[in-house]
Amino acid sequence: MGRYEAVAEFISPIAAEVVSAVPHGPGTALVDLACGTGNAALHAAGLGAHVTGVDLTPELLAIAAAQPGGDTVEWVAADASATGLPDAAFDTAVSNQGIIFVEPVAMVAELARLLKPGGALGFSTWVRAGDNPFFTPIVEVLGPPEPAPYSPDQWGVPELVHARLDADFADVAIHSGTLTWRFASLADGVRFITDESPMHVSMLANLDDATRHRLVAAFTAALAAHESSDGAVAFDAPYAVITGRRR
Repeated sequence: MGRYEAVAEFISPIAAEVVSAVPHGPGTALVDLACGTGNAALHAAGLGAHVTGVDLTPELLAIAAAQPGGDTVEWVAADASATGLPDAAFDTAVSNQGIIFVEPVAMVAELARLLKPGGALGFSTWVRAGDNPFFTPIVEVLGPPEPAPYSPDQWGVPELVHARLDADFADVAIHSGTLTWRFASLADGVRFITDESPMHVSMLANLDDATRHRLVAAFTAALAAHESSDGAVAFDAPYAVITGRRR
């Protein structure tokens, strides 16, 4: 649902940062897991790496393959934690805001299986923020989410990162960054939530009309708090790039 490529356009600078943080030069065998529309995979391929992009959704892979350079990447429709690719086949594994949504025990095991000894890992994660116009209104209107065994933003907690990775990866490092979400107008920001962001579009579709209207109003108010005098809306979202080396 929605238009995932709109999200990918916003987070593409993080994809470039992830790729630059790990070996990616000509001849590098690199896998991009939960690759979506392929922003990290295509960037690495443009730098000369031999790239395989894996995602669960064939429709997203079709969008990736149609982009410039898409014909140089091998696209595989598979679960990122059960790719079916050969053991120790890759020098580098990356993911841009992708594998954080996958059950972590299975995901880490697959990363360890796919990488050669000494192979490099690099991926990005969102870090929980106190003020998040994309999330705070959900809690305000719908209440806190039900407890779950894992959540994407757990990868933003350094202690959990090390607990999950250190057995299989050495030199684990966490590099902090900030992405600015910027919209030309308040209407553009609201439209991104209601029409483009898959997570939000899916959630709104499952609400009754009254609750949906209340939630959209709450999103509008949250974004309006970041509106500047020229009508643009911009706010910062913290993220981290996590790197490590396969033991």
